[in-house]
Amino acid sequence: MTDLPGHLPAARRTGDEPLHLYGAEHGTVRGFWGWAYSGLVGNTLRGALAEYIVALALGVADGTRVEWDAVDLRLPDGPRVEVKSAAYLQEWAQSAPSPISFSIAPAEGWDAVTGEVDPRRLRRADVYVFCLLGHRDKATLDPLDLSQWTFHVLPTRVLDEHKPAQKTIGLAPLLALDPVVTDFAGLGAAVRAVPVEERAR
Repeated sequence: MTDLPGHLPAARRTGDEPLHLYGAEHGTVRGFWGWAYSGLVGNTLRGALAEYIVALALGVADGTRVEWDAVDLRLPDGPRVEVKSAAYLQEWAQSAPSPISFSIAPAEGWDAVTGEVDPRRLRRADVYVFCLLGHRDKATLDPLDLSQWTFHVLPTRVLDEHKPAQKTIGLAPLLALDPVVTDFAGLGAAVRAVPVEERAR
């Protein structure tokens, strides 16, 4: 019988690990990263980069990302965090900047430890961090330049109160909910200021 644990923790890699076949090396993990993950402006990788930036601000970026967990970041001494990202500029040709929209849909929750799914559709984090890559010039766009990002920090209870079943939110409606708007330097303090609430994991 095959043992199927809930979550297989990933060991953090250095990039030097080789792809190998019977003792012969064929490239490295760093080469794979450069080949597969250099397009940081695309929706998928920009989202992962935004999570990493928030993790850096909170001092919890030393582990590895847990994909498909019920929340994006779990702080041992602070709130559970959901990270969303959006940008005006995309990798593809554009005739105009993209409208800003963030996902806020309540969803089922998967427990990374047990592998079980909670079918209730709700928001499990204590706080949402909406990360906006706000730069508008493609020639100088650099998602690694933290000055090009703005962060909007909003307690989940505000979303639950005002947008209980809504799936997406634009920038203007988000600002109407009065989030804390901050740069990277103030992000950690803004997130940690949100109280931990008793809510589903």
